[in-house]
Amino acid sequence: MSEEDTQTEQPTAYELLGGDEVVHALVERFYDLMDLEPAYAALRAVHPPALQSARDKLYWFLSGWLGGPDHYISRFGHPMLRARHLPYPIGIRERDQWLACMEQAMAETGIEQAIRTRLAESFAGTANWMRNKGA
Repeated sequence: MSEEDTQTEQPTAYELLGGDEVVHALVERFYDLMDLEPAYAALRAVHPPALQSARDKLYWFLSGWLGGPDHYISRFGHPMLRARHLPYPIGIRERDQWLACMEQAMAETGIEQAIRTRLAESFAGTANWMRNKGA
């Protein structure tokens, strides 16, 4: 037996979070907060009036990104996140509101602090990369 065979596989972030139920709850809480909280008004303004499509797409994307089922890729192919978000003005304010809203959603969904910290770091890098306007 090789060393590789004796090592157990590490759980994915999807599994550490609690799987489908928790990822779905996280996305639902994120969009509920964005829709209700005045602190996220600039973020809400770059979304269409109806949020169901955005909810579905984030849930599908996060499921695969976190190591679970690739719902998004099976429907749309490669996410091409930056290209898909170019039509929407995303500046520092929108980025910061997205990150704050996601942090609040993670906390309110009961995600453990250690996992929240790791995810927040990844989200921050991606959110900054998504910016397409100066301010």
